[in-house]
Amino acid sequence: MHGGNSVADRKFVYFFGNEDTDGKNSMKDLLGGKGANLAEMANLGIPVPPGFTITTEVCVLYLEKGAYPDGVLDQINDAIENLERVNGKKFGDIENPLLLSVRSGARVSMPGMMDTVLNLGLNDDTVEGLARKTGNERFAYDSYRRFLTMFGDVVLGIKHEEFESAIEAKKKQLCVNLDTQLNIDALKELVEEFKGIIRKNTGKDFPQVPREQLQMAIDAVFNSWNNQRAITYRKLNNIPRDWGTAVNVQSMVYGNMGETSGTGVAFTRDPATGKKVFFGEYLINAQGEDVVAGTRTPQSIETLKQTMPDAYAQLVEIYQKLENHFKDMQDIEFTIEEGKLYMLQTRNGKRTAAAALNIAVDMVNEGLIDKETALMRLRPEQIDQLLHPMIDPESEYKIVATGLPASPGAAVGKVVFTAEHAEEMAALNKKVILVRTETSPEDIGGMNAAQGILTVRGGMTSHAAVVARGMGKPCVAGCDALSIDIHEKVFTIGDFIIREGEYISIDGAKGCVIMGEVDLITPGVTGELETLLTWADEVRKMKVRSNADTPHDALVAREFGAEGIGLCRTEHMFFGDDRIPVVREMILAEDEDLRKKALNKLLPMQRGDFIGLFRVMEGYPVTIRLLDPPLHEFLPKHEELAAKLRDLEATVSQTGIGERGNLKRLMERVESLTEINPMLGHRGCRLGITYPDIYEMQVRAIVEAACELKLEGIDIVPEIMIPLICHVNELKSVKQHVVNIVEAVLKEKDVRMDYLVGTMIELPRAALTADQIAHEAEFFSFGTNDLTQTTFGFSRDDAGKFLPFYVSDSILENDPFAVLDQEGVGELVRIGIEKGRSTKPDLKIGICGEHGGEPSSVKFGYRIGLDYVSCSPFRVPIARLAAAQAVLEEKEE
Repeated sequence: MHGGNSVADRKFVYFFGNEDTDGKNSMKDLLGGKGANLAEMANLGIPVPPGFTITTEVCVLYLEKGAYPDGVLDQINDAIENLERVNGKKFGDIENPLLLSVRSGARVSMPGMMDTVLNLGLNDDTVEGLARKTGNERFAYDSYRRFLTMFGDVVLGIKHEEFESAIEAKKKQLCVNLDTQLNIDALKELVEEFKGIIRKNTGKDFPQVPREQLQMAIDAVFNSWNNQRAITYRKLNNIPRDWGTAVNVQSMVYGNMGETSGTGVAFTRDPATGKKVFFGEYLINAQGEDVVAGTRTPQSIETLKQTMPDAYAQLVEIYQKLENHFKDMQDIEFTIEEGKLYMLQTRNGKRTAAAALNIAVDMVNEGLIDKETALMRLRPEQIDQLLHPMIDPESEYKIVATGLPASPGAAVGKVVFTAEHAEEMAALNKKVILVRTETSPEDIGGMNAAQGILTVRGGMTSHAAVVARGMGKPCVAGCDALSIDIHEKVFTIGDFIIREGEYISIDGAKGCVIMGEVDLITPGVTGELETLLTWADEVRKMKVRSNADTPHDALVAREFGAEGIGLCRTEHMFFGDDRIPVVREMILAEDEDLRKKALNKLLPMQRGDFIGLFRVMEGYPVTIRLLDPPLHEFLPKHEELAAKLRDLEATVSQTGIGERGNLKRLMERVESLTEINPMLGHRGCRLGITYPDIYEMQVRAIVEAACELKLEGIDIVPEIMIPLICHVNELKSVKQHVVNIVEAVLKEKDVRMDYLVGTMIELPRAALTADQIAHEAEFFSFGTNDLTQTTFGFSRDDAGKFLPFYVSDSILENDPFAVLDQEGVGELVRIGIEKGRSTKPDLKIGICGEHGGEPSSVKFGYRIGLDYVSCSPFRVPIARLAAAQAVLEEKEE
């Protein structure tokens, strides 16, 4: 065994399994989850095969330096001697060999991600000793062939299939179906074949020295922390790479010693539903990997009651003891050796979102945990799974492409390529998937009509993603493997050609595109979710509002527990067949009179919008953002107009002359409004300053709506938000105009009413000068989507081309449009809060970007002093739970 770097003298190896046990459950960071729980079970007097744990600290040092710190190897040797004493066997002894298992164990459960080696210590001599000692030659050689397979695969990197092919060939030769039907001679022949496979692949003989085997296996398990599947799992579950894994070396017990032996895996409750039933499977005459490998069909744990009643009774007693001790659903592994039960593992079991919810609420009702503990048992993002349709896990399907999982849920429908076609099909009760290169606000009707949205371009906060999440519709964005031919009405993915009208399915939670129709299921939202969120509301201190632009969205938001509207994007109100022509008339107006004429047509429409919104949100605050789009978004695309012009010019009819002239003028206006970088262009308060009559119409509509409801006895306090401020003088100018209009309308209507005028902080300069801006603003709302764009210099729609590489290459830990960048963007928000409140201590402050529904961003918002977060309606429950957890985490700290 090789040593290496000097580290201060400290404990690297912890023993477990008898009175010498020196670990405990609270030491998971050091011993890993498996090691800590093995030690805890030993402390509880539960039968655990004795062993020792090499700490996660050793893994980190070993992977950094390529060698073990001084003292580790001596401590391992001492632990082996202790194991030999406890077991009454010798490691490597020919007559009475001690055999070992070597397993990984990170501080959090990573099932199936890292490697295990069983039956370590067997060689050509010890296998004979094991056969004599047990009187079971078949068992000894069965264990030896298993060890050669696992050692070859895990330690030597030989493909598992090579060993499996040899077994299959042997079974075929002997006309048997199961491994258990192979006789002693066959197993001996397989042992020799397996050693030959190792020699062929490595150029060396299989190592016969047990100490060398052990060193190589420990190295391999530490190295498995950095295998590809472990890396992928860590990224998906936000597990830091510098945690490392522990290694657990444990005395072997055998489930493959005949009909009185077996092995199994069980959960103390049903991990799919959370139902309080003992749930698991086992195999007679088998080792642990047989249960998970699927080579034999396991039996339900219930039948163990008949097969081995004493072992079953003891197992029931132990699982109940473990659940009561750990106060959570346990995932346990056990082995029965000739009728004697041993526990190999216990850990908090992985479970579905529905099970997590039901178990948490049930355990409170059972008096096992308190409400605060229950609130910490569910990850806020798991709530998403409870609120959206999903693909039936029993169905079979073919994934043909993947993009970004932009909005959760699953959808099935016929392919359509235009918003208009989507609306037409929906009117005929046909289900469609809208497939676009990218979406624009003009597509809103089609997006609303579609079951789901699929785009070639765009990121997690692209227009398609944000609108889809707001609507609660599945969306796969940035699927650049997809190529659309709009003229032929087809799209291609590699060799697949999908025509308009053909069925596809999408999974917005996983970013998958699937050929054809798949079965969907809608998870039931039961009373348990309402119960848990009610508990969350009792704990949290920060309010949760919703982004909503229509009465329907507002109603959905209220049903999900929103305490107001934090962002109403008024530009979303201007789309629709009855409004687009009037908006275009306003934009194309060549003088102020013509523009006011168009605005007078829009005024009653906007007033009606606000009446509907205010009525639904009676008793709750409503923040309305004044118009903030690039104006050209309301106009037809230039290339579409050019194509139409070419068609008209191909005709010679007199009636086409006037139409061609109008079309050319429209094209000229589109060209004049088109901007190189619309995100930094003529939008937000800049629009209000240059076209004050647009904001005048909107403010008048807001206040007239509020006055009308006030006369009905419904009190409304409108919060008027001026967007995209970078300088206090912009706010001063627009605010004065807004206040003049409000006061004029209140005087006309003879109504007195409270109202607020505030601003959206979405540019770095605004955050840095927030003390000046607070003199004019009565509230702040941080628009973290645009603040992220302007801080990073990333366009959110274009960043999808490189951000996945930034994340996969660890340049950035997360997509900053999905998870708030706390060090940069978050620091600007913190500065803005601090400076704003230095001017106005009671300044009301929230965020209204998509980060308002992302759990870690919500918790950050609480820590820096936000009054509220605002997010899309379907993310409101997520934010409610995250806000409660933020309080509980602060309490723990």
